[in-house]
Amino acid sequence: MPILTVLLSTPPNTTTANKVAQSLSQLTATILHKKPELTSIAISYVDPGHWFVGGESLQHQRKTSFFLDIRITDETNTASEKATYIKAVFNAMQTLLGDLHHESYVHVHDARAAAYGYGGLTQQERAVVARLEG
Repeated sequence: MPILTVLLSTPPNTTTANKVAQSLSQLTATILHKKPELTSIAISYVDPGHWFVGGESLQHQRKTSFFLDIRITDETNTASEKATYIKAVFNAMQTLLGDLHHESYVHVHDARAAAYGYGGLTQQERAVVARLEG
């Protein structure tokens, strides 16, 4: 049930968005063991002339960049899984976006189960229901 919020420093492009979403969904499923049918991905764009690293725009540097914020339930992944995921995402985005600036970020946000949920239920409530039903 993760939600991924992605910022790209490229012009809006449906083909690129589909490739990014497919890649992130696949990596999230295989590395973090999240169900694709419960994974949401929202992609937004920032003009490279408005994205600055080290005081210079990406447009001026002729680089691309991204920021990924993924929210997952705390205690559902190990530090090693998260490190592997961050590296894999960076490599995938390098392939998809081209000349990627080193200062591109992935934030794996571990949300407390009692404070995170979907469909009107917290993840903590879902765990209780699953225990009662199982």
